[in-house]
Amino acid sequence: MTLEAWILIIACILVFGVLPPFVILSYILFTILLVRNKPDKWARACSAPEDPVTQAMFDEGMAWAAKYKEKSEELSVENDGLKLFGEYFNFGSDRCVIILGGRSESMLYSYYFAEPYRAAGMNVLVIDPRAHGLSEGKYNTVGFRESGDVLAWGRLIHEKYGINHIFLHGICIGSQTALYALTSKDCPDCFDGMCSEGMFRNFSLVFGNHMKERKKAVFPVLYMVMGWLWLHSGKNAVKEGPETRIFLLGKPILFLHSLEDKYSVPEESKKVYRCCRTVCREVWFEHGEHSRIRPVDTEKYDRSIREFLETEVYPKEKI
Repeated sequence: MTLEAWILIIACILVFGVLPPFVILSYILFTILLVRNKPDKWARACSAPEDPVTQAMFDEGMAWAAKYKEKSEELSVENDGLKLFGEYFNFGSDRCVIILGGRSESMLYSYYFAEPYRAAGMNVLVIDPRAHGLSEGKYNTVGFRESGDVLAWGRLIHEKYGINHIFLHGICIGSQTALYALTSKDCPDCFDGMCSEGMFRNFSLVFGNHMKERKKAVFPVLYMVMGWLWLHSGKNAVKEGPETRIFLLGKPILFLHSLEDKYSVPEESKKVYRCCRTVCREVWFEHGEHSRIRPVDTEKYDRSIREFLETEVYPKEKI
């Protein structure tokens, strides 16, 4: 926890001390969104069974995992004092994708995004992020600390299975996780690139768009929630995020984005894409809600990944 984080929280209390309900509300909202305060929160189950699209994606992913069950192995790794769990599907390749889901999603959700990589001849690693599924942890830090966990997973499969080429596929917050992992000074050379779905400029903008959709007042609660996040992540999500990090990326990146995304708004996300200084490709979809592009146009989604891998990431031979 940084001195700046403490200063922000103290400033919020001083400035808004005459309005203590906002302080209480912000902490309640932070707890709901980013704290696992009971064991069954963010468990290995469908995150929104009442939604037909989410349930269909979950069911299709579970069917995929069942089909290749004989290829799978449960894994665990430790990082940052936490024991983390995942599942590795070995299809006999020295290349592997690590799939990083969004907030509140366990590794079971990630099954749904595995097929294009299996079809491309790659192994697949799905993981329970910290504070999700079977993994230990209390706080979701929207990718800031989770990025270090991803590097630990990469080192594990490199050493245990001889995986020399690792690609990251991130959805929403998973995109920020992947970007921070690849731009970390500790990132091993075996990490080759990433695909992002619904990347945003910074998390505070996404959170603000959620609040606006629900007709909630953004100020001052949003900034107070970001202050609580700062305390537990060490990062200022108002100022830091993909827009300020993309400059450091030296690996190929594929951007997948829907023109109908109401949270990672296309006009804002394009600002991130324009800042990219490495090999990058944008693929836009006319339809699809946030984190739900593949169900709308599976063929284009999977083809875009395959072509990017073949031409930009591993161009010397067809995968």
